[in-house]
Amino acid sequence: MSSGAVVAYEVRDRVARITLDRPERGNGITIQLVGELEACVERADLDPAVHVLLLSGNGPGFCGGYDLVESAEGMGRSAAGEQLAPSGSPLDPAVIAANHDPHGTWDPLVDYAMMSRNARGFMSLFHCGKPVVCSVHGFCVAGGTDMALCSDLLVIAEDAKIGYPPARVWGSPTTALWAHRIGAQRAKRLLFTGDSLSGAEALEWGLAIEAPPAPALRERTEILLARIAQTPVNQLMLMKLLVNQTLYAQGLHATQVLGTIFDGITRHTAEGYAFQQRAAERGFREAVRERDEPYGDAGRSTFKG
Repeated sequence: MSSGAVVAYEVRDRVARITLDRPERGNGITIQLVGELEACVERADLDPAVHVLLLSGNGPGFCGGYDLVESAEGMGRSAAGEQLAPSGSPLDPAVIAANHDPHGTWDPLVDYAMMSRNARGFMSLFHCGKPVVCSVHGFCVAGGTDMALCSDLLVIAEDAKIGYPPARVWGSPTTALWAHRIGAQRAKRLLFTGDSLSGAEALEWGLAIEAPPAPALRERTEILLARIAQTPVNQLMLMKLLVNQTLYAQGLHATQVLGTIFDGITRHTAEGYAFQQRAAERGFREAVRERDEPYGDAGRSTFKG
């Protein structure tokens, strides 16, 4: 991975525009991306000229999740994190690789120390004092949904795909927000199957605030941003604090601890090791295709039986 920035930042018309910028990798999540996202959110939160944040993705889709071509095929053996964490730390690629060796001993706390930092970075969107609008086009799957669901409002193109397919194998949503966003029964419907929603379905299920046709996504998002940006910052902060207290009172933090630990467990079951081995042998994309083919929804499909 290049040492250049992978998250773009711009302030215009009272809006801090934060754009995931790894289009050649589907804006795949890396240590660097999470760190830059968190820094941009803090920058916007402290800027008195900013009333609202917009989170979006450059390229064919919002975010395809963690860069598992790197981590599933090589289990973190790349040098991507070497300059971003001390040697021997839970973020050291060599430590990550050793902790995922099926012939070694898995230390769940090393795993938790690594993944909880990602969850903390995503939750910077939730904890930001100012509203965050997330604009989703193309696809928002797996870890990409952690960022989207940590945002306050989702505007999703009607033909986009959003969901958590790793619920089938090798994943658990670390930010654990699905039940809070769509209710327990609908969250179970998605997580028991790994099925995804179209943008139109996301609107029907209450996940999105609007699901315009793809060509109108930018226009409809800008209209919403402009309306929010007219409201004084102190009022926006008060309203966000008020609503977020409900989720805190429902035990969101404790659920996120479980979700993050469970994510580690899913990568160290017999099925998890088998999936990783398949990715190492055949490539991650082929392993995902084989995972999803029995469900009939590989690629952009949102087929649900």
